Amino acid sequence: MANLFVQHTSASLSINENADPDVRRDMEVALNKIVPASWNRDGTFLHTMEGDDDMPGHVKSSLMGVSLNIPIKNGRLALGTWQGIYLNEHRDQGGWGGGHNRRIVITLQGQS
Repeated sequence: MANLFVQHTSASLSINENADPDVRRDMEVALNKIVPASWNRDGTFLHTMEGDDDMPGHVKSSLMGVSLNIPIKNGRLALGTWQGIYLNEHRDQGGWGGGHNRRIVITLQGQS
């Protein structure tokens, strides 16, 4: 069994379809509708000092989760045919490419 854990509060991990790049775009659109950055400006959120995408990033991270457990079969991750592992970056201003490094801890358990 492989456990993956992202050590951040505004990023998450998920498994989803990895064949069509539209899935990634559509997931981002959906999450931005569920938790819009405008909530940082309209008084919905109090934690607003780190940018418009910070508190929405925390909420999205909590909704999606920071860890995955994936079985290993014959020395490989036992993902489905179309599945891929997503590192979801929920910050535009401070996240990936904007100054934050993301670290993932991977723990393997089982017998060989």
